[in-house]
Amino acid sequence: MRFVVVTGMSGAGKSTALKMLEDFGYYCVDNLPVPLIPMFSDLVMTQGSEVEKAAIGVDVRTSNTFSELTDILRSMRERGISYEVIFLESNDEILIKRYKETRRVHPLAGKERVDKGIERERDKLSEIKKDADYIIDTSRLLTRELRAELEKIFVNNENYKNLFVTIMSFGFKYGIPQDADLVFDVRFLPNPFYLDELRPKNGNDKEVRDYVMSFKESGQFLDKLEDMVGFLLPNYILEGKNQLVIAIGCTGGKHRSVTLANAFYERLRRNDEYGFKIDHRDIEKDQNRKK
Repeated sequence: MRFVVVTGMSGAGKSTALKMLEDFGYYCVDNLPVPLIPMFSDLVMTQGSEVEKAAIGVDVRTSNTFSELTDILRSMRERGISYEVIFLESNDEILIKRYKETRRVHPLAGKERVDKGIERERDKLSEIKKDADYIIDTSRLLTRELRAELEKIFVNNENYKNLFVTIMSFGFKYGIPQDADLVFDVRFLPNPFYLDELRPKNGNDKEVRDYVMSFKESGQFLDKLEDMVGFLLPNYILEGKNQLVIAIGCTGGKHRSVTLANAFYERLRRNDEYGFKIDHRDIEKDQNRKK
């Protein structure tokens, strides 16, 4: 019997995750009152029960009893009841944006701003987050990517990648990405923009890639960056970090940064201890401006 508790920040994708688990064959119940969790677990785990996999969604909507959640779960474990906790996380900026788009009211905001509700919720969820078996940050995850992560954990039983790394290219003239943790400037390399035959192309094209990588400094940069990031990743995990954005920038985010971000992504993805994603933030912006 596999029993999963789905919790986390409001707006981070808990309901979506529950629907995905249901698609995977889990018997799912959302917003179950906290005091009923032990009874529900006993019911589905009773000998003869037809339920082989169950998941419950718990969040601050059950505000009167949510503070009891950590104690109840720990007492269940002491009774020998096995369960897993998945915590859905997202940064404040993304959460606020999602609330504005859906025009929903944050359950803890009341008549105040959304950010006040988020602040209160983070405080309430701090204990359960510490006890979570899996923390998935959905700030930069597409729905299909979230589904893939859940499928790896709860269907294929693969080892969970407890740090998700996004390699992002960007253009300095459009601003440094606000969610970047590490920022690297590759404007020290010759710029393909000044070559007529390369200007309309980008770092995904072989001609640009070959040009940028023809300079020994490109390889040296990647070697040094790989060595440093290899040192940093396990230490970030020790500090509880589960999402890392490495931003590589050039002037317009189209040639040099795209080439080196792709090359660095190909190097890092060989390590199956972590999850990796590539994102070219500004690659189409010059083209869109011309239209």
